[in-house]
Amino acid sequence: MKAIEITAPGKIRIIEKEAPQPKKGEALLRVLYGGICGADVASYTGNQPFTTYPRIPGHEFSAEIVSIPANDRGLKAGDVVTCNPYFNCGTCYACRRGLVNACHDNQTMGVQRDGGFQEYITMPVERIIDGKGLSAKELALIEPFSISCHALSRAEVRPGDNLLIMGAGPIGLFALLRAKALGARVLIADMLESRLALAASFGADRTVNVKETDLHDACGAFTGDCGFDVCVEACGAPETFLSCVSEAAHGANIILIGNGKRETTFVHSILLKKELNVFGSRNAFTKDFEALIDLVAAGGADVLKMVSGVYAMEDAAAAFEALAHNDGTLAKLLIQIGD
Repeated sequence: MKAIEITAPGKIRIIEKEAPQPKKGEALLRVLYGGICGADVASYTGNQPFTTYPRIPGHEFSAEIVSIPANDRGLKAGDVVTCNPYFNCGTCYACRRGLVNACHDNQTMGVQRDGGFQEYITMPVERIIDGKGLSAKELALIEPFSISCHALSRAEVRPGDNLLIMGAGPIGLFALLRAKALGARVLIADMLESRLALAASFGADRTVNVKETDLHDACGAFTGDCGFDVCVEACGAPETFLSCVSEAAHGANIILIGNGKRETTFVHSILLKKELNVFGSRNAFTKDFEALIDLVAAGGADVLKMVSGVYAMEDAAAAFEALAHNDGTLAKLLIQIGD
């Protein structure tokens, strides 16, 4: 079978390898579409500290079940599904408390272990998630959507809440979709007009280009100078985190999704003065995948609007290069792996 392999930073190729054989409790899946995540791009550019090479990337994917053991979940050959790609050890302190998404020895497909950008994979049956009739393209977008869904579940979001999202990349946009489904009023800020235009099409109540508009003034006008009930940091930059702290209402919740690489310096007394709650968020639970599949199936979110292009498997190098040099005009790119 064919697989996409990052052989070293900046080097990607199509290889031939043996098709996997399922072990006890595993199903054989034929991969259909894969979405390229920022973590995959980081592996390609050499900026992913958890990746070793060579590595088959990909943890956002859809697949068709080829064969599967008898199970009590109704899954059968021919079903189009997605999967939970975060492998946990099951024995660490986090796992023992049910926090399997924050496993001390987490192994995400495509990062710490080979991923789904190959024609066939095997998967433990309990990690397979029923697609409930969604298209293969839609199912390849559920994993990144689940990241934002899980993040918003860390803090209560109620209908009518004012919610700020810093960053209109794919994760910020998915957070917008989830927040609107929960009934929040959303202001989303970014530096790129193309991303903000997509945010507007997804139902943002207000978009702010921080290069052209004073963010604090825009936030004050949006909330009546009361501040935001929930602030979502989806960039991983010190500046955007500090904006969340500044624009949060007293007693507000701040949720961190963006993976920061620089230190943030601030006087923490502002957290005390406002009595702010700050939540980190990592990965997602299977229940997050399931909830979003139901949401999309019910017409509650048009995730396909997130797709900026679909590449053939043979053109994977071009897709990775496009995202490595993304000027902000690209959201999600999919690779078609199966028919």
